[in-house]
Amino acid sequence: MPASALHDLPLIAARPPRLSTLIEAIAEIEASGIYTNGGPVVRRFESAIVEQLYQGQGDCLAVPSATVGLMLAIRHARRHHAGDLAMMPSFTFAATAHAAIWAGLTPLLIDSDPDDWAASEEAEADALRQYGDRIAVIVPYDTFGTGIDTDRYARLSAETGAAIVVDAAASLGNRDSNGMGFGGSASFATVFSMHATKPFATAEGGLIYSADAGQIAEMRAMSNYGFGNARSALQPGMNAKLPEILGLLALARLATISDIAEHRITLADRYRAVLDGLVTPQKVTMATAIPQFMPVLLPEAMAPHRAAIMADLAAHGIGSGHYFSPHLAQQPYFQQSCIIQPTSIADAIGGRMLSLPISDAMTVEDVDRVARALRMACARQLLPAQPQAPLVHETVLIGGGPAGTAMLISASKQGRLPDLASGLVVIERSARLGGGQLDSYAITSDSTAETFLSAAKDNPHPEIAALVDHPAGREIARHAGRLGVPLARTGGFLDGLGQRIGQVVTAHGGMLLMQHEAIDARQTANGLWQTRVRDAVSGAEKVLLSRHIVLATGGYQAPEDVAAAEVAGMALGQRLGDRLLPSDRFLRLGGIERLRERLAGTPAPRIAIVGASTSALASAALLLKSDLALGAGAVTLLHRQPLRPFYPSAEAALADGFTDFAQDDICPVSGFVYRLAGFRLEARELVLRMLGVGGRAPDPRMRLLHLDGSRDAEAAEMLEASDVVIGALGYRPHGLPFFAADGSRLALSADAPGRPRLTDQQCRIIDAAGEPLSGAFGIGLAAGFVPEGRLGGERSFRGKANGLWLWQNDVGQLIVDQIAANAAAARRAA
Repeated sequence: MPASALHDLPLIAARPPRLSTLIEAIAEIEASGIYTNGGPVVRRFESAIVEQLYQGQGDCLAVPSATVGLMLAIRHARRHHAGDLAMMPSFTFAATAHAAIWAGLTPLLIDSDPDDWAASEEAEADALRQYGDRIAVIVPYDTFGTGIDTDRYARLSAETGAAIVVDAAASLGNRDSNGMGFGGSASFATVFSMHATKPFATAEGGLIYSADAGQIAEMRAMSNYGFGNARSALQPGMNAKLPEILGLLALARLATISDIAEHRITLADRYRAVLDGLVTPQKVTMATAIPQFMPVLLPEAMAPHRAAIMADLAAHGIGSGHYFSPHLAQQPYFQQSCIIQPTSIADAIGGRMLSLPISDAMTVEDVDRVARALRMACARQLLPAQPQAPLVHETVLIGGGPAGTAMLISASKQGRLPDLASGLVVIERSARLGGGQLDSYAITSDSTAETFLSAAKDNPHPEIAALVDHPAGREIARHAGRLGVPLARTGGFLDGLGQRIGQVVTAHGGMLLMQHEAIDARQTANGLWQTRVRDAVSGAEKVLLSRHIVLATGGYQAPEDVAAAEVAGMALGQRLGDRLLPSDRFLRLGGIERLRERLAGTPAPRIAIVGASTSALASAALLLKSDLALGAGAVTLLHRQPLRPFYPSAEAALADGFTDFAQDDICPVSGFVYRLAGFRLEARELVLRMLGVGGRAPDPRMRLLHLDGSRDAEAAEMLEASDVVIGALGYRPHGLPFFAADGSRLALSADAPGRPRLTDQQCRIIDAAGEPLSGAFGIGLAAGFVPEGRLGGERSFRGKANGLWLWQNDVGQLIVDQIAANAAAARRAA
């Protein structure tokens, strides 16, 4: 049968009760003269819901829409909470976040569970650790009505003090195995939609249910302007009353909801049977879950072809969609107004999501037709693509975290980002630019709040400059004048910065390959770079050709390097076994909790830290701020390099009583003492205290042991007696396999053992012999660049220089200048 002879199958076919069949009931409303204000029809509907779906328990309130219901319920829930955040999954509809904003809260967007696509328990736990009592309300979403565990949220509320409001837009009519409606055991508010597109379809409307009838009574008053008995406002209020005519439609829908549920569930079951092996369905836990449509995940290989597949279905008269793609964290307004946690699972779900039609009028044969069309559409996308001429990009930037975006920020400050962007491709493994993994650490930054904000403040691009007034920018500003910013608080700002940088890049012709990973790079015979890239969602690979390549892939702590480090005549791993803990694991969120569990039952723990890095001092500060029972001398820092504090001038150092510096320790450009080697902010304060500078009293719980060769026996005894030893021995650069034109592997300096350099003093990636690779640059943690000459820095410095300000200014500019000069030379030669 030709497609033209078939009836169309829209994704959602609204089919609310027909008013034309309710003429007598409409006449009764007209005769009563009551059209709203909680009239008898609406109250009859509310009572029927409680009796038929909730076995007579609790109460409910009919409202004009689910969005209004969420606004009302969230505002009610936050009354006794000082927090300013509403935690919710990013994979939900815009109404959820809008409602929280209208209720006076900032949405905190978190990741999803890969099976049921609701909020991830792990992501919730991480967010609660980071933001604590700032989270006033938790707003889980019963994703597509499959039945989240409301008992777990009751426990979570009891544990944290946060209120709960469940967004259950598509769940009205769903029941558990005992016949109880969804949310029936919950004393908090559950909000449903009765929009025409929902399974429980009227023209429009919403419903708030709670097993606590007292809460509903309070919200009922709020829905009537907050009036008390004397029509005098006693609390926040609004007009949130459902008109009688919509109550009539709701009553009619309730009368048929059981039959509708059975029919739609039959269609969903048929989909699962006929699409088995092709797509991935959502996990369903409710005994009766009425589907609004059929959400499935395409195979990873098909995800890049979703638009073509949907067009193919449309050509056969079949509607489809991709709820919710983009999810909230991918939408411009919410990127500007929310705090966003990592959402890699939501990104992956959204990237593969395909919504297929289910309606009251569809048949099982219609489902079979959709399945056949979908299989054919997917098969057509597997046909070989036509070859295309290679496109040569100017620059491929690998890594969109703090270092990668720092280079782009540097270009933006110079007014050169549009030119750089015109030939730029950014490859980033996650779904967002900006924050990288910084917000996964439990320590404070060694950059000031003012340094973070300087990336946006007075930036030539207005959308970047506006970030200062974004909630995430204000979060950073709260820490101005303090000893750094908690890194767990930086993600929202850095991601917002990345999002705006990305907008500028794409607006000027650049390309963002999000959720892509660089596999390797090969230099061609004519000096170009071939970068092999893999799509993390689909697994598809492609090759990018460019004149320049920039690695901003960060650094990592290799546990084997920590174990191999020799202290007091023996490798740490050999001496300590499982008592050795790499500092990177300890400094992450949850690290102190894991250490507490490890030391449970140890009445007077002894902890040693090995190293003189910022990580070593950060580890010590984290321990001293914790609630661990640390007695006198419980923490020992074993260090080979002297501990040097930063000072803004020699005069400031001398005035503070610090004299342990010489002329070579002073930066000739800035006049700073130990500009590069000196500890800053929180680490600096701890160093000054432990050195007793200016009469400061050392913390009695900590002591220093300088490994100068004469105290090996004491160091060995200390290590043997320690319950845990934290190895804080620096980071090595994340490299990328590089190959020559003949296919042979290029040995890089970064491949050497220990803590090698990735780059030279011009930020050029260097090979094992120290020779630069043409057109290849590196920036970021452990890259190894050290300022010199006009950039300043003390002559005595022998380490690696890292820092956000440095990357966003001098280092970034150095790379941008070379790329621009090379591009100009290439144009002249052409």
